[in-house]
Amino acid sequence: MIKILITGANSYIGTSFEKWVSQWPEQYEVDTTDMRSDEWENFSFSSYDVIYHIAAIVHIKENDPNKYFQVNRDLAVKVAKKAKKEGIKQFVFLSTMGVYGTETGSITVYTKPNPKTLYAKSKLEAETILNGLSDSNFKVAILRPPIVYGNNCSGNYSRLASLAEKLPVFPKINNERSMIFIDNLSEFVRKIIDFNDEGLFFPQNREYVNTSELVKLVAEAHSKDLRLTRIINPFVNLGIKLSGTFGKVFGTFTYDKKMPGGPDDAFEYEVCSFKESIKRTEK
Repeated sequence: MIKILITGANSYIGTSFEKWVSQWPEQYEVDTTDMRSDEWENFSFSSYDVIYHIAAIVHIKENDPNKYFQVNRDLAVKVAKKAKKEGIKQFVFLSTMGVYGTETGSITVYTKPNPKTLYAKSKLEAETILNGLSDSNFKVAILRPPIVYGNNCSGNYSRLASLAEKLPVFPKINNERSMIFIDNLSEFVRKIIDFNDEGLFFPQNREYVNTSELVKLVAEAHSKDLRLTRIINPFVNLGIKLSGTFGKVFGTFTYDKKMPGGPDDAFEYEVCSFKESIKRTEK
C-alpha cells in the first residue's frame, strides 16, 4: 500500500488524481490537506510515502506580487523540507510549461527557461530549491505539463469549448499544440509514484492537438455542425503576430515528444486517445 498526501484541497488536478487511483483501493491510500492556514505544520507527514504538492496560486486580484513567491516557492520548499525531515520517500511537484516564457514554438531539452510572469518565475525558483533537496532517500520529481483539460476544467480549453458551441464557423488553422488529458496526467503521476522516479518530466498526450480539430470535435460532441474556413486566416495570422492571446489559441506550441516523460521516452501512460478524451470531457 502506497500512502499519498496531496497538498492543496479541492484542486482540479488533485481531486482528479484521487478519483483516478481509487480504481486500485488495495494499492493506494490518498489524503488531502488544506494549505490555506498554517495548521498543516502541526500535521505529521511520517505515515506517508509520497507528497504530491499541487497547492499554488495562478492569478490573484490583489496587488501583491510577493504572494506568488510566498505560496508557489516558499510554501513548496517549506513542505518539502518538512517531508524530508519526516522520512517521506518522494516529493512530486507540479510546475508549468510557462517557465519558458513563450506562447509559440517548439520546446526541446536544449530550450532554456525564461519565465515572464510572476507565476512562472515563482515556480521556476521553487524547482531550483527543490532540486537541491533531492538525494537517494528523498526523490524529487518535477512536472511541467502543458495545458491540462478534462471534464469541468477551467482555462483556455473551456473558453474554446464555449466558442465551439456558439460559433457557426471557425478558422481552419494548421497548428500543433501540446496538451494533456487529465486522466493521462493522473496515470503518469501514478506511474512515477510506482517507480519512485525523480527528475524533470514533460508529460503530454501522444498526439499534438490542432486547435481547429479540437473545436470541431467539441461541436460534434454537442451534435452541432461547425464549419471550418480558411477565409479569415490572414487576420488570424496577423493576430498571432500582434497578440499573445491569439498565439495561445492559434499558434504552434509543443514539447519534443522525446523529452523526459514524453510519450516517445517514457512508459505508456496514455489511457485515453485525443478524440476519446474530447468525448469524455464534453460528456
